[in-house]
Amino acid sequence: MFESSSMMELNYILEKSLDVESTRRKVIANNISNVDVPHFKRSEVDFESELKRVIDERDDKRGNNFPAAMTDPRHIPFDEERGVRSVRPRINLDYSTSYRNDGNNVDIEREMVDASKNSMRYSSAVQSVGQSFKILKMVMRSV
Repeated sequence: MFESSSMMELNYILEKSLDVESTRRKVIANNISNVDVPHFKRSEVDFESELKRVIDERDDKRGNNFPAAMTDPRHIPFDEERGVRSVRPRINLDYSTSYRNDGNNVDIEREMVDASKNSMRYSSAVQSVGQSFKILKMVMRSV
């Protein structure tokens, strides 16, 4: 019961965001270290758009559930709700751009900006996790 609460869902999202930002930091470091490698294609981590899609789908389905008539065990349920815990980060390669004649598409300035954004997001997620645990601790003391 408590594991399915909105507070635990928020804690899971915060925990997952720390993992994602750590992965994103590794990807950015890899992009920066390969800035001079011919034909290297930069990578980026996508997590937020998939998380938003799952949350929007859940919000859209509330009150609009159309029950599926499953008369055979082989039928595929079409109204199955995806949970936040099913969202995984994806590392995407950018094949569409090329900034230099040698085919490399790493822009060092963009990577440095992404690295500073990543650092700020990681710090804010750490602070949010700390606040969440403080609230949880306060609630547990009062019970």
